[in-house]
Amino acid sequence: MKEKTRVVIMGAAGRDFHNFNVYFRDNDRYEVVAFTATQIPGIEKRVYPPKLAGFNYPKGIPIFSEEKLSEIIRKHHVDQVIFAYSDVSHEYVMHKASIVLASGIDFRLMGPSTTMLKARVPVVSVCAVRTGSGKSQTSRKVCGILKRMGFKVVVIRHPMPYGDLRKQVWQRFASYKDLEKHKCTIEEREEYEPHINNGFVVYAGVDYERILRQAEKEADVIVWDGGNNDLPFLSPDLHIVVTDPHRAGHELTFHPGETNLRMADVVIINKVDTADPLNKETVRKNVRKVNPNTIIIEASSPITIDNPKIVKGKRVLVVEDGPTLTHGNMAYGAGTIAAKRLGASEIVDPRPYAIGSIRTAFEKYNHLGTVLPAMGYTKEQIGELEETINVIPCDAVVIGTPIDLRQLLRLNKPATRAMYKLQEISKPNLEDILKRWFPQKNSTLKLKGV
Repeated sequence: MKEKTRVVIMGAAGRDFHNFNVYFRDNDRYEVVAFTATQIPGIEKRVYPPKLAGFNYPKGIPIFSEEKLSEIIRKHHVDQVIFAYSDVSHEYVMHKASIVLASGIDFRLMGPSTTMLKARVPVVSVCAVRTGSGKSQTSRKVCGILKRMGFKVVVIRHPMPYGDLRKQVWQRFASYKDLEKHKCTIEEREEYEPHINNGFVVYAGVDYERILRQAEKEADVIVWDGGNNDLPFLSPDLHIVVTDPHRAGHELTFHPGETNLRMADVVIINKVDTADPLNKETVRKNVRKVNPNTIIIEASSPITIDNPKIVKGKRVLVVEDGPTLTHGNMAYGAGTIAAKRLGASEIVDPRPYAIGSIRTAFEKYNHLGTVLPAMGYTKEQIGELEETINVIPCDAVVIGTPIDLRQLLRLNKPATRAMYKLQEISKPNLEDILKRWFPQKNSTLKLKGV
């Protein structure tokens, strides 16, 4: 009998687990000997549990730091390495490929035909070319439009299983109690809370076949709310992709964002109200070059702030969305823009005051300047974030995260929150496209009352 192909899957607790579940778990031609982990602090040194790994893996599968990749290849006589995480440059991917190829074995990327699940109801996917482009406000806008059209909408969110994987096989979030029940991190709350506030159920977890089948039971339409710039795990009937002219050119130089762009039915050029017009045109030209038939929507992301009086003339600390700043490579976000527009006298540099893992994040992501990333992957890290904020000498805090950190942290100084909202400024807009698309492509799904 032919020996099994021995595989390592490189990941970050998301795409890696999904690729294993849908392709490798019950595949007798392969043996997955390990996962490697990066990007997210503290997700290595775990085991992918037998409950999820299946009968071929009674002891589960070890998860190691990616730094040990070459050692793992040698020690476990690996035949093939699968690259399975997102929001990295094409150059970065090829550096990893070079490490693997230099070991004498195959390096592999897996595509939609082997990794996408087919739903029994229509799927609208919202993805992006980079983290921080504006997926969240776009997915919320799409959900609202579909709800007004008479459909029951359920959101399936890209995975963030950073805790006990055995308890995260599939999760349903319909209330704040569910967030507390599942001990959600800041990163999870940032994605789930806004949908819950708008009256939508959110599913997430590890095993997306099971998640999908649960969600289908209560949905007319599923909205896939993507993470990073990853591809959807579900085969979309309509694929919407958001671009960011603040990082013009990245739509063609980051993986797998360029793939998203080439697949897109609709491309949103977001933040045109704050971006350089030349950068906007660069993005438009790049979109047309690789996907000439897609529909392009221009949109702004106007910022609102709930208490502007505490900002003008004051020394402020700006706290921005963690993933957008870290592996999203942004140096600023909504909070920074709001603070400058409202006339803050100074944006205080948090770096001299950062402690623990927050200090480590500044060392790792040296493009960060006078903004504090809202890192909260563990209870301990949330405590370090709170302590860092409280020791910084400033008059006020401007929070630019998708959720209100004042509800999670005990802050010792006044704070205000800056928020984005998607606003299309060109035609056709999302409502035009969704109304045109549904009756035409899904004849069995009629609007209620029609």
